[in-house]
Amino acid sequence: MMEYRKLGQTDIEVSVLALGCWPFAGGTVWGQQDDAESIATVRAALDVGINFFDTAEGYENGHSERVLGRGLAGRRKEAIIATKVSPNHLTPAGITAACERSLENLQTDYLDLYQIHWPNHDIPIETTWRALEDLVAAGKVRALGVANFASGDLADLLAVGEVAADQMPYSLLWRGIEYEVLPLCREHGVGLVCYAPLAQGLLTGRYQAASEVPDGLARTRWYSGERALAKHGEPGCEEEVFVAIAQMSKISDRVGAPLASVALAWVLGQRGVTSVLVGARNTEELGWNLPALDLALDSGVAAELEQVMEPVKRALGRNLDMWFAASRMR
Repeated sequence: MMEYRKLGQTDIEVSVLALGCWPFAGGTVWGQQDDAESIATVRAALDVGINFFDTAEGYENGHSERVLGRGLAGRRKEAIIATKVSPNHLTPAGITAACERSLENLQTDYLDLYQIHWPNHDIPIETTWRALEDLVAAGKVRALGVANFASGDLADLLAVGEVAADQMPYSLLWRGIEYEVLPLCREHGVGLVCYAPLAQGLLTGRYQAASEVPDGLARTRWYSGERALAKHGEPGCEEEVFVAIAQMSKISDRVGAPLASVALAWVLGQRGVTSVLVGARNTEELGWNLPALDLALDSGVAAELEQVMEPVKRALGRNLDMWFAASRMR
């Protein structure tokens, strides 16, 4: 059964599983994607109790937003829509124009959660935040959040205004937020929305070796910097990743649950986590995520999972940027 949690200190209740709509964009990262299948997935998500949908203007120039808007046609009141403004649009004029485009793309007259997609350190955060607050005052936005704000940027922002949520990568294979971001969110009542909880498919057991991962997904710092689309220039930690996944598979077999369900249940069990974004390109993939809702891991299993994943955590260090060695987060 679906569970709902308050988004930060707002009165907005969101499902603990949120539908991440980036795959609907298709393009270089995700490849060919059928819009009709995407729309069917949105409607199927609503039918199983998922009310939280996350997208961004930057996903293939608004295509993901437009597909989501079509999927929610006639059912807007059932949904909590979160979208993001790109870092090059964080001036007051840029924010106003970006918001209007997103509203048009999504076929709605308000956004439930409007997020800064990435920090822009060339524009004072107070200038940006006041412009966003103007959208709230105008009734175009219900709550404000951020994505990819590490502890330094988040602390600066908390001195300026109230933040409903921070969207960060978090999974058994990407635990860097445990150092500083997660404690800061807990301290200040900032909801944590987690993306890549299945490590872009690694924690589903879909791939048995790094060579099987398509280049569009193998851009992250798990993989060798020599991959075709990688820009981080690091050696990666492919051996540590696949050794850890093999050990985790044995644990999930013992628990009697799919690898993906165990991975999602672990993230959902972390104090301070509000919701996790699951990507699904069709209704079948959506269904793969649902068994996690009925799985509760005892503390011993959770601790064992964390131990086998520790070598990956050490290899990746405190850099929270999944794609770049010179982190865009601070």
